[in-house]
Amino acid sequence: MAYLQPQNGTSVKTGAMLVDNLHAQYRTMADRDDQVFFRAMGQRIAALRKEQHLTQTQLAEILGISQQLVASYEVGRRKVPASMLPVLAQTFAVPAEQLLGMHNQAAKRGPAPKLVRQIEQIQKLPRTKQRFVIEMLDTVLRQTG
Repeated sequence: MAYLQPQNGTSVKTGAMLVDNLHAQYRTMADRDDQVFFRAMGQRIAALRKEQHLTQTQLAEILGISQQLVASYEVGRRKVPASMLPVLAQTFAVPAEQLLGMHNQAAKRGPAPKLVRQIEQIQKLPRTKQRFVIEMLDTVLRQTG
């Protein structure tokens, strides 16, 4: 088999092997970066879940996935799909950037999902019970304010 010999004495085959080797090194570095990224994202998800007093099972029910998959995301064993980021952000009432690790620590997070869920439950009550809850809240807020 004949090879073209460039001026510097290396064969085309040797050049191709160098390119393949560089690609393999890049893929290895990218895989390591992915592992670090998804492990950190999983830790953020776990911290937010615990902050909201949710179990892995409860979060799995909200997301429509298994508890085992939630556990795999939290330890970085599985990659969180991009399509799940908006659902997670809405569930935890945080910007998607925070899940990605791009958040500003000083930014306000907004109301806790538990409070949002409670308000939604109150909205489903009959009007008389809604008025009762509102009166109770007004009384408590007046006493603390």
